[in-house]
Amino acid sequence: MSDQPTPAVELTDATLAIGDRLLWSDLDLKVTPGEFIAVLGPNGSGKTTLLRAILGQVPLSGGTLSVHGRLGYVPQQHADDADTMALRGRDLVGFGIDGSAWGIGLRGWRRRTQRVDAAVAEVGAQDFVDRPFGLLSGGEQQRLRMAQALTNDPSVLLCDEPLASLDLRNQRTVVDLLDTRRRTHDTAILFVTHEINPVLPFVDRVLYLVDGRFRIGTVAEVMNSATLSELYGSRVDVAEVAGRLVVLGGDGEHHHCAEHTYDDHDPTWVITR
Repeated sequence: MSDQPTPAVELTDATLAIGDRLLWSDLDLKVTPGEFIAVLGPNGSGKTTLLRAILGQVPLSGGTLSVHGRLGYVPQQHADDADTMALRGRDLVGFGIDGSAWGIGLRGWRRRTQRVDAAVAEVGAQDFVDRPFGLLSGGEQQRLRMAQALTNDPSVLLCDEPLASLDLRNQRTVVDLLDTRRRTHDTAILFVTHEINPVLPFVDRVLYLVDGRFRIGTVAEVMNSATLSELYGSRVDVAEVAGRLVVLGGDGEHHHCAEHTYDDHDPTWVITR
């Protein structure tokens, strides 16, 4: 018998196309329990669509997908989410139990309250969970979105750019909470991001998507000049500066990566933190 753990998520020969546009094909990916995978690539490369496919919202065009265990979803921080601004933080967290997103039946108010309280405590949000969600800071709101995902005690957390619009301090808080969760509960994390530096110390592997192509491997195996030049089809240089990755590309190409977009007239793009 194999000693290998059952993958939390497994994609085999997976292909996904939207209309005539191929996002990726022949993708083989096994996400093991407790693994932290960063999903990188330019806009439109299929990063968020990958999460939607795992959630069952988008069917694969080919291949197979297996999910073992429960899923939790942590979205981007949106400052103008009118649907949630008037809610108490506690009400938002409770949607993870009885909202339509997961379809989990309510097993009594006491049990529901216990689950909400446990998730809130896990992200350290007790001091502001009963305040109106719209009056909270961006970092506080995102911690409550994480708590909502944790009410289901997920085996896998799907994180769609959860650090967007957060300052450096709140980025570190969110990443530390995610890392604690995966270490204490063996929860796998698929983390979509334009910027790897905030999560660089925690990443086990990188899935990099570009124009229907992809590479999977450790940070060292993927985030290097040869691999990224091959993916983008033009010269890309990668360097480590003060513990951060800096990526420079050019030759008149249009690239979007990290926090900055440069058009065809600008010869460089840079990943910074």
